[in-house]
Amino acid sequence: MTAVLTRRSEQVLTGPAPGDEEFTYLLQGASSAPDHGRLRPWRWVLLRGEDSDLLGDCLAEESGADAAQAEQLRAKLRRAPLVAALVFSPRGERIPEWEQIAAASCMSYSLMLLLHARGYGSIWRTGRLVRSEAAAELLGLGAGEKLLGSLDIGTALPSTARNRRPPEEVSTRVTRFSDLRTPRVAAAAGNRSAA
Repeated sequence: MTAVLTRRSEQVLTGPAPGDEEFTYLLQGASSAPDHGRLRPWRWVLLRGEDSDLLGDCLAEESGADAAQAEQLRAKLRRAPLVAALVFSPRGERIPEWEQIAAASCMSYSLMLLLHARGYGSIWRTGRLVRSEAAAELLGLGAGEKLLGSLDIGTALPSTARNRRPPEEVSTRVTRFSDLRTPRVAAAAGNRSAA
């Protein structure tokens, strides 16, 4: 509960970020998230340093950005020492695609919680990246694959407050099935007695 209520999307991230080995270790835990058929319909592409600049250049070229706009795109991709792009890789037709996307989403959130528990910060990003055909090609996406977004990962500034959020009031989001049935059962009983 502490990890869930203290995790935040961190806008400002510095080093260190997990290395490839630590990222893979945390991903092993995150991959235990619900996944109908245990398909693992996802993969990650990790970008660091110049890799992020190349992705920024790719997005700038595709959009016809001028020099200033291109630098802004590169700067956006340098906001964190590690950018982890999530590639959705659907596996067959036996499990519906929406369930496979749900599995990838559950895994991503589990990874964010594990990163947070380990002392790292992260933020989920979508935007231009997920719509870019050039980025998909640069990142080596195959037929049927698509980018779902990316995680910016690093270390949050020590001054950032991470107070425990008060739990949200959610009781209006829960309905007991018996409460749904009661009016219908009474109406049905009334109809039977009238007959």
